[in-house]
Amino acid sequence: MGTAAWAGQVAGTVINLSGPLMVKKADGAVKVLAVRSEVESGDTLMSQKNTYAQIRFIDNSEMTLRPDTTFVIEAFAYDGAKPEADSASFSLVQGGLRSLTGLLGKRNKEKFSLKTPAATIGIRGTTFIAQYVAPGVPPRSGSTPGGLPAQPPGLYLSVFDGAIIVSNKGGSSNFSAGQFGFTPSLTVAPVSIPVSPVIRFSPPPSFSVSQAPGANSASKGATQGVDCEVR
Repeated sequence: MGTAAWAGQVAGTVINLSGPLMVKKADGAVKVLAVRSEVESGDTLMSQKNTYAQIRFIDNSEMTLRPDTTFVIEAFAYDGAKPEADSASFSLVQGGLRSLTGLLGKRNKEKFSLKTPAATIGIRGTTFIAQYVAPGVPPRSGSTPGGLPAQPPGLYLSVFDGAIIVSNKGGSSNFSAGQFGFTPSLTVAPVSIPVSPVIRFSPPPSFSVSQAPGANSASKGATQGVDCEVR
């Protein structure tokens, strides 16, 4: 009911694509999106094989989806004059993404949540990558470069700027810039790991990480124009 209530409100725009991106609307209709297509609350976005897709939301936050990703915009609302109405609720069903915080996350970080099958992610003003590997699903194109072995199922995280909090039934953990995290399931607390060995995130060079309003110049230098392979 919550998704239905928010459905139809424009949340953002597709700004970069490297292949097909599908959307399933709240009413069940399925469409193909293009650059400059609008996305709405209630949309389920599905990037196809070899497709990276970059979405800019109306608060200037960004989500970049990697290939074979299913991502739900459960509810998104932003009005510069009405901070009390802020809402940013997303769900990563499968695959991976890079998230860049915008104005909503800077003034109302507690209103942001990214749900995954293994944990829920909250932000502290952040750029991070999340990748969920489902049990029993073989690695797909771009997942295991260089002949590396298939990764164990679970949620993998890498933080580039700021911090995130990751929570599930097993507990909660904080991860700061430069740290990696992992949890295999909803019942096991997230833990810090030295590196995430086989998660790959390599969008085309044109998918540079934009600078969110209010971010400092050091953060911009650390992230803009960088393609990331977490190994």
